Amino acid sequence: MNKKKPEKDNLLTGIVIKSTGKWYIVEFDDRSTKQCSLAGKIRMEGLRSTNPVAVGDHVRVRISEKDEYGVIASVEPRKNCIIRKATRLSSSSHILASNIDQAFLVLTLKQPRTSAGFIDRFLVSASAFDIPVIILINKIDLLDEEELWETSKIENLYKNIGIPVYQISVLKEIGLSKVKELMKDKVSMISGHSGTGKSALLMSIEPHLNIRVGEISYIHNKGQHTTTFAEMHQLSFGGYIADTPGIKEFGLSNFQKEEVAHHFPEMMDLLENCQFYNCTHTHEPGCAVKKAVEEETIAFSRYQSYLSIVNDDDLEQTDWS
Repeated sequence: MNKKKPEKDNLLTGIVIKSTGKWYIVEFDDRSTKQCSLAGKIRMEGLRSTNPVAVGDHVRVRISEKDEYGVIASVEPRKNCIIRKATRLSSSSHILASNIDQAFLVLTLKQPRTSAGFIDRFLVSASAFDIPVIILINKIDLLDEEELWETSKIENLYKNIGIPVYQISVLKEIGLSKVKELMKDKVSMISGHSGTGKSALLMSIEPHLNIRVGEISYIHNKGQHTTTFAEMHQLSFGGYIADTPGIKEFGLSNFQKEEVAHHFPEMMDLLENCQFYNCTHTHEPGCAVKKAVEEETIAFSRYQSYLSIVNDDDLEQTDWS
């Protein structure tokens, strides 16, 4: 009886640099790329997610006999990932990017305005996976004196809890050299509301990138979605940047309510001073966190964000006090 010869193992290792939902572009060590589909079994494994493979994933790919396309056979264990609750499937999550060294969150005070609640939810999700976040306040060239004062207030709020904050203007090329320095030789992700200038920022620091830059809808003061799919770009000065679609809301996924305070640094330092070990910081007497809010050593906007998360509502807090 003739035995069938074992198939040659032609699996290649690569990194997912673009995801379109159905197809993935994988880059290999020699910088070549291949369009790949996904092996069916992967869809049923691991995290309950709308996208089992994400930009930044290290994958093993089987190339077709005609070398026309590849099939992602497996995903290597992730160092980290940043996820949010899926927009339409609230019980599922969506992986924005994986295996990243840092995340840039771009916010604006106008055209459009970024809410405090959005920022704090993003920070909590990143903290859960030990991903450092750098906040970039863009479009400072559009701000009047009162708005610039508010910008400084926001900057001080987040710097006081250990989050680096930089004021920039892509249009006026203010602060861009610092952003470039921060990105050098790192795998970074950039995120924020549509219209905050993420794509314009990337085009300014890396002009050869083929990224479409959109405009603000002035009727609704909302950004238009210029980045449709997540994509990772190699930077000429070293490193990669993962550009993600603009996010209107940031829902948290896979969180226990009692864990939320651990991702608010200013609250974490006070937890042992609460009267009850299982204090939720909402209604209990002798709560050190509530006392700190009353004494204004914890910003009211941050406490409002905390309540929004533990109550799992969609509060869009815009008061930065």
